Amino acid sequence: MSKKLIILIAVLMTFAGYVNAQSSRDYINIVGSSTVYPFATVVAETFGKTTGFKTPKIESTGSGGGFKLFCEGIGVEHPDIVDASRAIKKSEIETCAANGVTDIIEVKIGYDGIAIANSRKAPQLRLSLKDLFLALAKNVPDPKGGEMLIPNPYKTWQDVNSGLPNATIEVLGPPPTSGTRDAFVELAMEGGCKEIDWIKTIEKKNREHYKSICHTIREDGGYIEAGENDNLIVQKLEANPNALGIFGYSFLDQNYDKVQGSIIDGVVPSFDTIGDNNYPIARPLFLYVKKAHVGMIPGIKEYLSELVSDKAWGEEGYLADKGLIPMPIAERQIYAQNVKQLRIITFTDN
Repeated sequence: MSKKLIILIAVLMTFAGYVNAQSSRDYINIVGSSTVYPFATVVAETFGKTTGFKTPKIESTGSGGGFKLFCEGIGVEHPDIVDASRAIKKSEIETCAANGVTDIIEVKIGYDGIAIANSRKAPQLRLSLKDLFLALAKNVPDPKGGEMLIPNPYKTWQDVNSGLPNATIEVLGPPPTSGTRDAFVELAMEGGCKEIDWIKTIEKKNREHYKSICHTIREDGGYIEAGENDNLIVQKLEANPNALGIFGYSFLDQNYDKVQGSIIDGVVPSFDTIGDNNYPIARPLFLYVKKAHVGMIPGIKEYLSELVSDKAWGEEGYLADKGLIPMPIAERQIYAQNVKQLRIITFTDN
């Protein structure tokens, strides 16, 4: 065999090894919600320690950013799982389908509340959903009266409600890619918006116009996008006792020595008030899995089995210790069965 041929074979073998490395992956790739991130991470760490599989790689991108990556296609270069602090949208299912991601498994993992928190150095606030809408909406009803919207004129909480402190409205919250922001505008902003009768009547006439009123957040400095890092918001609240922050209850639960949750419509955010659906800003949390990647990427079924085990998401499970509000046992059984059967969602499911 000539020297040139030997070199050529070596080059081809090296290239083949490179291609093979690029076409396979031996760990699970997860993207998505910053709220679900700590729950997915602790499951991943437990899974990595107790099985022969590698610990999954998890990236906090926000729910919207996660769905964008998840829906880009099938194959090892794309994520296997997206975690989300809201349900997948029909438009996202359609984007997925257009890129060949047609079989998606939905796993509701539990519940979480959205806390409106401030530093423990400041008084605990009592806010209504209407207060939150008037403080944070881009356009609000003219305080002089009439059925007309004007750019938000409120500078302090006392401007919004005479019973609130004379402190500048400064709320640190998630960006548009965040499921927490989606849930906040739908549950808190719209919840307060619909308390204004003449705006509520618009919903039946023109849903899109109604949503543009209720869901659009002001951009003049009253609301500050603080990225997907909820721990950073906690740090900023410590530094500025007059500011408020928006993040999942689990982060409030993990930082009770530093921050406190505002009382919303008379209800304190807590494990019990979220679990019994009394807290007005509560939402379910999800994982979405590409069925096509089960078997392609090692460990996906086993990771999901760990997640839906009683020791993880049960009432006394380690996820509850992290702040996740467990689902009722009957609901857990439904989703555990969906995981076992790898049941895919359809358009009618969402």
